[in-house]
Amino acid sequence: MDDDPGTLLRLLSYNIQSGLTTYKYSQYLTRSWKHLVPVPSRMTNLDGIAQVLAGYDLVGLQEVDAGSLRSGFVNQVKYLADAAGFEHVFNQANRKIGMISQHGNALLSRLRPDAIAEHKLPGLIPGRGVLEIRFGSGSDALHVLILHLALGRRGRLQQIGFLTELARDYHHVILMGDLNSRSDSPEMAVLLENIRLSEPTPGLRTFPSWQPDRQLDHILVSPSITVERVEVLDCAFSDHLPLAMQVRLPDAVRLPWATSQSAVAPAQPDAAGPQAVSVLRQPAIQDIQ
Repeated sequence: MDDDPGTLLRLLSYNIQSGLTTYKYSQYLTRSWKHLVPVPSRMTNLDGIAQVLAGYDLVGLQEVDAGSLRSGFVNQVKYLADAAGFEHVFNQANRKIGMISQHGNALLSRLRPDAIAEHKLPGLIPGRGVLEIRFGSGSDALHVLILHLALGRRGRLQQIGFLTELARDYHHVILMGDLNSRSDSPEMAVLLENIRLSEPTPGLRTFPSWQPDRQLDHILVSPSITVERVEVLDCAFSDHLPLAMQVRLPDAVRLPWATSQSAVAPAQPDAAGPQAVSVLRQPAIQDIQ
């Protein structure tokens, strides 16, 4: 096996619930007001989340706020990137409720992608999306998809149909996010078969964070990608637990690490802060400034 650390990639998927902690189901009702206004605990949680993210190379976030009333007009994506030392960041605000909420997905990466596309997922209720990130070009490019699927099964199946058309011809795929599906659900079986993905360790429990009894968060990979480690991290900064994975990429996929050590140690933050990724596909995508 190739021992070149440049072929290793440490992944993390985390639904951060906009920086809110939940300790029991009743708090979804009794503390629902916290989803609308700023509270000091959000910033404390973001600092804790940043410490977790710092140990990874590529992070997919869901339910992150890009700067609105409820976050105290703090762009949580940029805040986390600054604190955890990520050079390349991008957010996809899918559910915009005026000044109250800028809710969506985000990428934090130590590698500069060659291209990013933003896609809106179909569904009866709008506000779901997928970020498509490409490293490299041609048939041996690595494609990373970060997404948050619908709550209802019918909506998820419709969205999986969209994902199938998007990614079925890709050779090297990492799909991560809150899929709102158990590992043994019918829709997961459709997704795995249609895009030729696998889940190396199904059934890892990520929800609810205070007493996890189901896996809603997943990292799925193509057969060409070797999974070396998978784990759920025990840190309750949200109502979900983060899911971590270390993978070894095939020799044909080469990542542009600045040095060989970049693959095994977090990069240090630039004095100028994180850089917004240039959008090379699909215009009308807003970069983080």
